[in-house]
Amino acid sequence: MTRSSNLVILAAIGALAGCSGGHGNWSGTITDSAGVAIVSNTDQGVWNTSNAWTLEEELKFGSVEGDLEYQFGQVGFIAVDSKDNIIVADAQAQEIRVFDAEGRYQRTVGRPGSGPGELGPGVAFLVVGRGDTLFVPDLTNRRVNLYGPDGNDAGSFPLELQQGIPMVWRGTASGIVAAQVRPLALPDLPVVDSMDAIVLYGTDGSVTDTVFKFASGGTLNFGGGTPEINLYAPESVWDIADDGQLVYGVNNDYRLGVYDQGGDLQRVVTMPFELKPVGETDQRVILEFLERAWMDAGVPPQGLAQLRQIVHFGEFFPAFSAVLTGPRGSIWVQHVQPASELSEEELEDYNLIEESGAPEWDVFDAEGRYLGVVTMPPKFAPRLIRGNQIFGVWRDELDVQYVVRMKIIGVGGDDTGAVPLASQQ
Repeated sequence: MTRSSNLVILAAIGALAGCSGGHGNWSGTITDSAGVAIVSNTDQGVWNTSNAWTLEEELKFGSVEGDLEYQFGQVGFIAVDSKDNIIVADAQAQEIRVFDAEGRYQRTVGRPGSGPGELGPGVAFLVVGRGDTLFVPDLTNRRVNLYGPDGNDAGSFPLELQQGIPMVWRGTASGIVAAQVRPLALPDLPVVDSMDAIVLYGTDGSVTDTVFKFASGGTLNFGGGTPEINLYAPESVWDIADDGQLVYGVNNDYRLGVYDQGGDLQRVVTMPFELKPVGETDQRVILEFLERAWMDAGVPPQGLAQLRQIVHFGEFFPAFSAVLTGPRGSIWVQHVQPASELSEEELEDYNLIEESGAPEWDVFDAEGRYLGVVTMPPKFAPRLIRGNQIFGVWRDELDVQYVVRMKIIGVGGDDTGAVPLASQQ
């Protein structure tokens, strides 16, 4: 499609939007900037009480006792294969467990160790590639383990740290495997490239494409000899859709770019937001959580003071916490959850990893128009969205973890991703 035809379509959309009026109609604007659609939203969403998407729990499995296969120590990421099997990484157990679509245990993949097919400590990410090949990054053993659809070891490929550390992994239902690679600056490890890159992997471990490059975020600083943790420093947040479309933003501003498979910017989606300062209560709660985590990992008391020195805080919270692509081309953006806004009861079992993001998620349609808010259940942390289902982890009052599948109610319509403006009138 040519640029001129794009501009005609863009003008038509803008005209329709201008004709919409009344309660529940989209109140933003779409303008053109050198062929890029600039979608400027207000805080008034399209949804009303009759057409807003809601959530319904479909499945929950886990156990505090009984069969060990259903007891989870620390659930990392969750993947779903072409047969709707639910694949769960347990970082504490150093293994992968496979359950069918009804939550029935099928098999365990991998085990602790450093040999072929074995997994090192801290394994958290996993994605399903083409042919239901399972990718399990293993930073401790400096490799990515591969497993076939039957769970058997299918080899591995090395993680070349001189090329950077894969920080975040994403997979799609269409089999795309993507990772964000960050340069590692150490005295004995020269930096090949100073930019983060989102790359695509083939099943042989080769990088088949570099989709996007951008400046590294400031949360983890490996330079200067002493590592630093800079909480709430600007950081890149992204997700990739089934068609290869990339949604990317830096979370110090509520501004998301949508890029095509070739890395060309198609639209920019903006949303007004209010900066929230990081207060003393927020810092105290987070440091207490980190200290508990360090002690659980075996750090002696005398080492805690040294670790506290590497933790720094930004002045303000980010504009958003996470981004996921959803049904019909929708974009889901998670609100930030300051610890200072939680009750004393909620703070008793505060978990920075699971609760830095709030239960509220802003939802935008495929054109970037703001639809409204979907609120997740308390103590539920989404891991991925597949079709009209959300897979994630729920924690009970004892902090026991369960895998949960939620159904998104009200999606309906066709599969184009857009909410017709005529239906908003």
